[in-house]
Amino acid sequence: MPSKEIPSEPRVRLAYLVSHPIQYQAPLLRRIAQEPDIDLTVFFGSDFSVREYKDEGFGVGVKWDVPLLDGYRYEFLPVLRDTARVTVTSPINRGILSRLYGRDGRAAYDLLWVHGYASVNTMHGMLAAKALGIPVLLRSDSSLKDRVRSSVKLAAKRLFFDGLKHLADGVISAGTLNTDYWRYYMGENFPISLVPYAVDNDYFQRQCEQARAGREQLQAELKLEPSRPVILYASKLQTRKRCEDLVEAYKLHLERGGDQPRPYLVIVGDGEERAALEKQVEQHGLTDVRFCGFRNQSELPRFFDLASVFVLPSKYEPWGLIVNEVMNAGCAVIVSDEVGCQPDLIADGVEGCVFPAGNVEALANALSRVLATPETAAQMGQRALERIRQWDFEADIRGLRQAIAKATRKIPA
Repeated sequence: MPSKEIPSEPRVRLAYLVSHPIQYQAPLLRRIAQEPDIDLTVFFGSDFSVREYKDEGFGVGVKWDVPLLDGYRYEFLPVLRDTARVTVTSPINRGILSRLYGRDGRAAYDLLWVHGYASVNTMHGMLAAKALGIPVLLRSDSSLKDRVRSSVKLAAKRLFFDGLKHLADGVISAGTLNTDYWRYYMGENFPISLVPYAVDNDYFQRQCEQARAGREQLQAELKLEPSRPVILYASKLQTRKRCEDLVEAYKLHLERGGDQPRPYLVIVGDGEERAALEKQVEQHGLTDVRFCGFRNQSELPRFFDLASVFVLPSKYEPWGLIVNEVMNAGCAVIVSDEVGCQPDLIADGVEGCVFPAGNVEALANALSRVLATPETAAQMGQRALERIRQWDFEADIRGLRQAIAKATRKIPA
């Protein structure tokens, strides 16, 4: 089992309970494990993500090509139920209480951090920690801009959170909208620490720099003229992602193009909507759209390098970490106002543009603004790179240390 060198007197023993190894989290866990006064152990409910599995969103088999388990201590918990999906009742594991309970009759950890709150496993972990007197930190990326729910469901949710307050000692916020969510449900005085929802900026910046050497090869592969701009979409092809709105806005933009170079639309990803999108493109006679299918994480910087502007037109997007990734390429970004990262990363007219979700006309106008001149897109992209450099793992470490200090008083913030 992978391990790290542990100081002789670790100050804080931190247990992290999460459903499965997540490609976005692995580099952050490696960074946390480097802190000399944090002794981290990660407990996973399932190992499906380290094997090839069918991703329902992409609709294809996925096997991640980045290391998910290197550089930190971890354990896969004994399985009672595992459907290779994350739901309220999957995975379900046994042994959480015994891991938290030390052999000497005392708690084995000073703090339990749980990812999410609405599953059997997370409730099991929080209840076990409560019984042992171990403080609990919660993290999720939820926001109040979520899908519409009935008044009955909303009332039930408020009752649920009234109970949840008694199981948690603090929450970790991913960003502005997430902070608003926690304050709404947990109260103004509940401890909240900002641990920005970040990606491995250094990795993506290196990969994007290396991708430049192969730019001409990818342009040739996709039959792209180097002198023309590229609009990039890279995400799952699901209804809530609203890629069809981008296709319609792209058509409008072309119709208004005037003397501007005609941009390409490159669509990276797969999923339930792909066939409908291909039909939509065919019906509109759009000959400059390229469907590239699912591409693994290490391949994405090649596409970021091509892009003049990246677009994520989603509804109900909790965060949108792909935006973090593409900003590391110095790429301008257009997002809807329902993409969770928008208030923290994209200001309208600065790093890109923001438009009302579902408004095709506004999205077409945003494309026209960003692509008005090559210099406009390049300047927005440079500001995007400058912004994302401040939203990084070092900010995560500062926020996590603050959260641990509030909950345990055993570590300097």
